[in-house]
Amino acid sequence: MKNTLMESLGIEVNTLEKDLVIMKMPVDERTYQPAGYLHGGANVALAETAASIGSYVNVDSEKFNVFGIEINANHVKSKREGIVTAKAIPLHKGKTTMVWEIKIVDETNNLICVSRCTIGIVAKK
Repeated sequence: MKNTLMESLGIEVNTLEKDLVIMKMPVDERTYQPAGYLHGGANVALAETAASIGSYVNVDSEKFNVFGIEINANHVKSKREGIVTAKAIPLHKGKTTMVWEIKIVDETNNLICVSRCTIGIVAKK
């Protein structure tokens, strides 16, 4: 994913299926906030990326684009180093929207962030 936010943040896709997306992101200088902890915005970027890519594989990409239209996130644990893993599953797959739940955990499966993202499905012109 050259020249994207994914590349900038070091996000990698591990699993890409219609009902499951798993992505990993490093906790390092690319994803820190000023105090040296994982930035909440990096969590949100990871969550929305997982939901968007999951939505993309569920539509006919020649006919539709997908766009994030709403996201919320609860940051429940801080992290200073290592890797976080996002697991995204669809809660709703409709004709015009999809809703995904994304849980972000650390290497020992501690919950770092939980998010819900609504994706809009837009016909290409």
